[in-house]
Amino acid sequence: ESESDSDSDDSDIYTGNEEIQIDFEGRNPIDTDFHGIKQLLGQLFIKSHINLSELTDIILAQNYIGSVIKQCEVDDGDDEMNDDNDEDDQMDDEGGTVFGITTAINITDKHEECVKQLRNFVIEKLDKNASSEVKKTFRDILEKKSIGLLLNERFINIPPQIAVPMLDNLKNEIRRANDKKMPYNFQYFLMLVKYFQKEVKSKKQNQQSTEILYTNLEEEKICEMASVSFDYSVEEEAGTTGLAGNWLEKDSELKPFRKVLLIDATKLPKIIDEITEFINQK
Repeated sequence: ESESDSDSDDSDIYTGNEEIQIDFEGRNPIDTDFHGIKQLLGQLFIKSHINLSELTDIILAQNYIGSVIKQCEVDDGDDEMNDDNDEDDQMDDEGGTVFGITTAINITDKHEECVKQLRNFVIEKLDKNASSEVKKTFRDILEKKSIGLLLNERFINIPPQIAVPMLDNLKNEIRRANDKKMPYNFQYFLMLVKYFQKEVKSKKQNQQSTEILYTNLEEEKICEMASVSFDYSVEEEAGTTGLAGNWLEKDSELKPFRKVLLIDATKLPKIIDEITEFINQK
């Protein structure tokens, strides 16, 4: 019994060496994804005054735009057992874990309360953290251009390779929606990117420099292609460094930040190409 107890205790300690092979796929959002999507939004907009339930409802209502990341279905080949458990399996599939969400929401108009709150949230962070020049550029674009909120959220341990098909699919869905004269003809995307700052000491000169670690690796390339951006710290708001993922104890000095971007929407295909090349080099 004591050996079993010891094993149980040890299993709770993350060493950084565990690896589990899981296949993922993109699916259209469905109503039972509500809580999973809302949870992902919560890790992006930490302790904000944005109605994330309403924002999630918007994502579900436009399920022809965007995808959620789910675990691929496993075919065990046992037809008789599958027949016996069809109803249970269907419920499991519908209620499966949402590992990520990639979508775009029109935030140009301010009809929904959550959209007003989101825009006010960005302006508040802008006023406190950006230079005068950046403030002017941001405000001009937000007030005069058609804006889509670009969401690219996922659990911290999901490989970046999945970003390419997710973003490419989103690009195609937006194009099809525009062909049908739907309100997705964005001039700019607004995006929040999660990253961490880590102080690194130079052994030679005994100096410190700051290393940037992006939660989603591919977003480094997105940041490089932004028209304008600013940063703000979420160190006070963040109690943990990652949703449903683990950082090693030695990474406890990581300081969490958000980078707010405005991206020329016409650059999305180029961004996807850059991300593809970037990830293939890793």
